[in-house]
Amino acid sequence: MKHTLLVAILVLVAGLGIGYFARGAVGTLQQWYTHKADLTAIEKVNQEDIEATLTQDAKKLRDLWAEDAVAFYPGSPPAVGKHAIGAEDEKFHARYPGLKVLSYTSKYKNLQVEDGLACEWFEKEAQYRPSPEAPPVSWHAHGLVVLKLQSDGLWKAVMIWPIS
Repeated sequence: MKHTLLVAILVLVAGLGIGYFARGAVGTLQQWYTHKADLTAIEKVNQEDIEATLTQDAKKLRDLWAEDAVAFYPGSPPAVGKHAIGAEDEKFHARYPGLKVLSYTSKYKNLQVEDGLACEWFEKEAQYRPSPEAPPVSWHAHGLVVLKLQSDGLWKAVMIWPIS
């Protein structure tokens, strides 16, 4: 009788331990898959930024931003909202109607993702012609971008802060 009771207690304790471990392992695995999906989606947004910049597609550039985004531009007040950011892009293109982006690279580092927000440091380089007859101009910037997971499951930029 004592032997049966001891075996039952050991089986119960072992079952609780295995259940606790399995629950923790599944939770960790689920977090890993969610984090991996977030990283993949953010990488896709970064690639869309490169493609939209190279083609200078106004709609694609605007669609990278969340409705409540804020963009800080050196020497100007911040552009608040997706449409205000789009208007800043339109002003830039009005000043340079023949603008042609010749090359554009964007490198990101130190990506942090937590609770539907992500931030990463960026370094961007480009070569462009302000007009067809102008010589190529080089451009370099680095700064911080913050992205937010939207209700539709897409990541969108909510803030960009270029340092240079």
